[in-house]
Amino acid sequence: MPDMPNNLAHFSINTDDLAATRSFYEKVFGWKFRPYGPPDFFQITTGDEASPGVMGALQKRREIVPGAKMLGFECTIAVQSIDATIAAVTARGGKIVMPKVVLAGVGRLIFFQDPGGNIAGAMEYDSSAE
Repeated sequence: MPDMPNNLAHFSINTDDLAATRSFYEKVFGWKFRPYGPPDFFQITTGDEASPGVMGALQKRREIVPGAKMLGFECTIAVQSIDATIAAVTARGGKIVMPKVVLAGVGRLIFFQDPGGNIAGAMEYDSSAE
């Protein structure tokens, strides 16, 4: 299916305590945080110029699937076509748990559940998305 690599492009840490979680990752791993976008949302820089790492976010805990709080790291995979990814996920036993949304200036995003029950995101990055 893919013409390009489907790399892990982004991760989010969902938490009920932003301050404690931010302090933990700053002190344990030296990650940098800066406010970005909506309130209580921080962009995480995990590396440096020589080894930038994967871009991340720290945000208030949420429920993508009603009744199931997001625990662990929430990962987003970069894909060439969100529509082709939706078709592939559903054809191979997965389920779309958050329909396609457009993030202006970023791209088109879905969240899916794999056959094992794991939830992840897929993003067709497109800076011209509206």
